[in-house]
Amino acid sequence: MKDNNQIVSNVIWRFFERFGTQLITFIVMTVLARHLTPDEYGTVSLVVIFIAILQVFVDSGMGNALIQKKNADHLDFSSVFYFNTITSVVLYLLMFVLASPIAYFFDEPELVPIIRILSLVLVASGIRNVQQAYVSRHLQFKRFFYATIIGTMVSGAVGIWMAYRGYGVWAMVARQLVSTCVDTFVLWIIVEWKPKWEFSIERIKGMFSFGWKILLTGLLDVVYSNVRQLVIGKLYTSADLAFHTKGKQIPELVGTNINMAIDGVLLPTMSAVQDEREQVTRILRKASRITGYIMAPLLIGLLIIATPLVRLWLTDKWLGVVPYLQAFCVFYLFYPHQLANRNALKSIGRSDIVLKMEIFNKIIGFGGLLISMWFGVWAITISLLVTTAISQILISTVNWKMFGYSFKDQARDVLPSIGLALMMGVAIYFIAWLPLHDALILLIQILLGACIYVALSWIFRMSSFLYILSILKSSIKKKG
Repeated sequence: MKDNNQIVSNVIWRFFERFGTQLITFIVMTVLARHLTPDEYGTVSLVVIFIAILQVFVDSGMGNALIQKKNADHLDFSSVFYFNTITSVVLYLLMFVLASPIAYFFDEPELVPIIRILSLVLVASGIRNVQQAYVSRHLQFKRFFYATIIGTMVSGAVGIWMAYRGYGVWAMVARQLVSTCVDTFVLWIIVEWKPKWEFSIERIKGMFSFGWKILLTGLLDVVYSNVRQLVIGKLYTSADLAFHTKGKQIPELVGTNINMAIDGVLLPTMSAVQDEREQVTRILRKASRITGYIMAPLLIGLLIIATPLVRLWLTDKWLGVVPYLQAFCVFYLFYPHQLANRNALKSIGRSDIVLKMEIFNKIIGFGGLLISMWFGVWAITISLLVTTAISQILISTVNWKMFGYSFKDQARDVLPSIGLALMMGVAIYFIAWLPLHDALILLIQILLGACIYVALSWIFRMSSFLYILSILKSSIKKKG
């Protein structure tokens, strides 16, 4: 029970860190979007794509290798620190040189200074990477909360001030750069680990045998996630790119941050019991059930309230966001199950299987993109949903063979929560027909939806609901 409570406690801290950070970011980006046109927003989105791709190389999979390695010591951490720092500097210089060719390719000359300034986040990320691995390995997720919240609040204030002062796209650039730098600075202060003047190429080689597979997996994942935006930015307008990117933002806020909260805790927790396959499976199933129970009502509810939300959130000039927002709600609905399955394989050192699956998935995904890219932005989005369904079937099959986690068991863990969320969604859908202000409609839908979901959970005695309820009761008793 103590281990379960520790897992839940770390998940909660990781969730608050991720969700709190993204909530503040969401508010800031909303203010910025109201001061920018869709074309201006799309311009900066192009730069962020390249940064996200290179960010994978900053880690090089070595952060995961430090977490997974059974007896990682100070020499391992110091070696990875210097390796990552040098890598990040090289990548920044590469982006500095490539800024002009990238701007020429997209016929956006204003991208050159934006790329050269924003790419500095790579260096800051390289410096903080090992501290992040140290915190994850030692399950000290409260420290993540403090570092990221402070960085997000400071950068948000800077971004909003610059937006109101008329700095345009540079407000977005400054916000992201300041966020990464402050986050890095705070983490260096509050984490006790500091590098020593020691380095072992042999240690790097040993961890790289695990890490290079994670590197390629992460690279494939990030390129695959962002290549659609690159294609849209090249073949279609900046406004089209802005609608697609903005439509992804709220589902990603919900999906990615809950998933990252679970992901950050799952890998070190599973790795600690990697020799006990049954224990890994139990953790995997519990993570799938609880994450699905939390995610389903949020994403299905978001899909239902999309139109009044966008009108209130971004004004009518952004209504083109609605169909993409709804599509990404479906996309992120099954993502936590995939993530949990992938972490189970990583925890037992089978990064080779993860890499093979990702290669197969991305081949299918790129094929879908090549077919759909000529038929419009909406066709590109639909192809993503289809290929994601195929990926879900693949990873479910692999984990059935590796852990005995059958399709029947997986369906039992995931589908009940989705069923309850769909019932809730149908119940609140017709409220949008009432002749009320969007703010009032959203308030009624959200409050009524939450009440219906909790009531249905109680009526059907959902195991995840009862488990979360028991944890809350236990916490209240301790405080009392």
